[in-house]
Amino acid sequence: MLTQIMTRIVALLLTLSSIAHAATEADVIVYGSTPGGFCAAIAAAREGASVVLLEPTAHVGGVNTGGLSFSDSNQTLRSTVLGLFDEWHSRIEADYVKRGVALPYKVSVKDHTHWTYEPSVAMRITLAMLDEAKVKVHTKRVLKSVTKDGARITKLQTSEGDFSAKVFVDASYEGDLLAAAGVSWTIGREGRAEFGESLAGKRYPKPLMPISGRDAAGKLLPFITTDDAGPEAEGDKNVMIYSFRLCVTKDPANRVPFPAPANYDPAKFEVMRRFCATGKVVPMWDLYPLPGGKFDANNGIHKQFSMGLIGACNGWSEADEAGRAKIWEAHKQYTLELYHFFTTDPSVPEALRKEHAKYGLCHDEFAAYGHFSPQLYVREGRRMKGQYVVSQKDIQTTPQKEDAIAISSFPIDSHDCQRVATKEGVINEGTIIPVLQKGYRHGPAFHIPYRSLLPIAAECENLLVPVALSCTHVAICSIRVEPTWMILGQSAGIAAALSAKQNVAVQKLPYPLLRERLLAQKQVLEIPEFAPVTTETQGPADIDPKSLPGIILDDTQAKLEGEWKHSSGFKPYINSGYVHDDKRGDGQSTATFGFQVPRSGNYDLRIAYSAHETRAKNVPILIESGGEKITLTFDQTQPLSAGNAFRSAGVIQLSAGGETKIIISNTGTDGFVILDALQLILIIE
Repeated sequence: MLTQIMTRIVALLLTLSSIAHAATEADVIVYGSTPGGFCAAIAAAREGASVVLLEPTAHVGGVNTGGLSFSDSNQTLRSTVLGLFDEWHSRIEADYVKRGVALPYKVSVKDHTHWTYEPSVAMRITLAMLDEAKVKVHTKRVLKSVTKDGARITKLQTSEGDFSAKVFVDASYEGDLLAAAGVSWTIGREGRAEFGESLAGKRYPKPLMPISGRDAAGKLLPFITTDDAGPEAEGDKNVMIYSFRLCVTKDPANRVPFPAPANYDPAKFEVMRRFCATGKVVPMWDLYPLPGGKFDANNGIHKQFSMGLIGACNGWSEADEAGRAKIWEAHKQYTLELYHFFTTDPSVPEALRKEHAKYGLCHDEFAAYGHFSPQLYVREGRRMKGQYVVSQKDIQTTPQKEDAIAISSFPIDSHDCQRVATKEGVINEGTIIPVLQKGYRHGPAFHIPYRSLLPIAAECENLLVPVALSCTHVAICSIRVEPTWMILGQSAGIAAALSAKQNVAVQKLPYPLLRERLLAQKQVLEIPEFAPVTTETQGPADIDPKSLPGIILDDTQAKLEGEWKHSSGFKPYINSGYVHDDKRGDGQSTATFGFQVPRSGNYDLRIAYSAHETRAKNVPILIESGGEKITLTFDQTQPLSAGNAFRSAGVIQLSAGGETKIIISNTGTDGFVILDALQLILIIE
């Protein structure tokens, strides 16, 4: 009798143990709660699937809730970025409206206005949408291993439990699930010959810094990654820099001082100190105004030194949990040290030190993390080698695809990958200055095919990859922004739910069925023949300077000092575009036109610019001619008269026989300074 009782007890314990260790089951499991991940989960649930969303960290929402609060959709063709992306932004707008907060935009208006929000609001909306869709969200579930039956994933083993599903979606930035499942992948940059990409290989668009990158002993200084960037046409394993998107404020009532960095060593910043001595130092960040008196602080893609720690992100995707924690801490330490340098080091101009010191972290954001962003901005990680590899030609030459699941239209751009010490100085490598569709304020509009989300069938037949999708480095430079990843995630979620319901491999899901459900969830799949462009002024555009009377001085003829960004988004403009100072007003950007006038006399100085309320009202202009100096102030918010590309800044007296200089700067300016062209018309008395 006792033996029978003991046998039953053992059997019961074994049964309870089996139940305790049984895998949680769902129709669809999404790994990674990035914007692409939470959209995949919501979309699959709306198709009737049971969905589990697994997140390896404690933070849900990726960078969309982790500090990136300035939607990159302002550089996309917004009429094509609908679905869950549009719903998410509409609900954010409604949240503000309900609380009586006026926003400077309307989501229903598909122009290029900046859509901004606070991280806490983004988190509230994200969690609400997941809850309404009945998605089961589990955080702190780090993927440990994958069980497969042939080419099918059957189970994920995580740090806290096992999970089984019919179909899986890898929505991690890093491509963790695809790698663990044995799917082929790559990382870094291709060479130019591999896919015939002109933008591949090494890139050197930034000017050489005339400083030494070595110490007295000849060793490379900190923050210099190499003295050999490699052959220019070849690829490598470098990825573009990571950084944080900090939420900062100047409001004393909400400002929390930046923590002092531990073990700060001023000598570590010698290369930046040398750059400061050149007189070209600019703020450490790009700041984007947000509601609530806050700012989104981002790495400046055009800057020589900014919030991105060049080279330190290499190895992130391949690292385990402990390895990533070290890389994360290295980026946080660098960010705190950089702020400390910019607020305390005597080499930084006093005005710049004081300006940086006004900013602090936000008391009402990220309280659980000491008000510092919990999410590192992983701009690119692994990329699957799937059924179709999207490359530069798909963006610029053959944009139409028969199995389209999304339209991408963000410009091709890349942040720095290396900082190189040469015999002549120091140069940043890897930047791709944003490649726009000519005449528009967004990148080329192109289809992303369903095949680029699919692994080779022999490797895995129940996995979709919308974030670390199959593409080249050049292609990910356009695809990598959250608006695109959100609509790709939505498409992947729909495909996963349909594949689970139909009990078919993801590669065999009929595209007509998928297309029908994509459209039902308000996706856009037709590339417009003529993309809509908002122009703030009426008048000529893309004007040939040779067709104009008088002396024409285009921005390409100016000697530029400091940071200027090229654009062709606002019309009218002379020649092929214009440059602007990115609304910094720090006195570091100057443009000097040197020329000779054919005869002495009075000249009407006319300025070409695109008028807008965001322009500076107080652009300083200095004219030096014949030993005399004249100063003017110009208001670029004033509209141009109909049919004119120029407006008069005033009549000035110029002398022949010597060089005349006209110097335009952004000293103390209160908006964007636009530098397009000058026109000088001799006034015949």
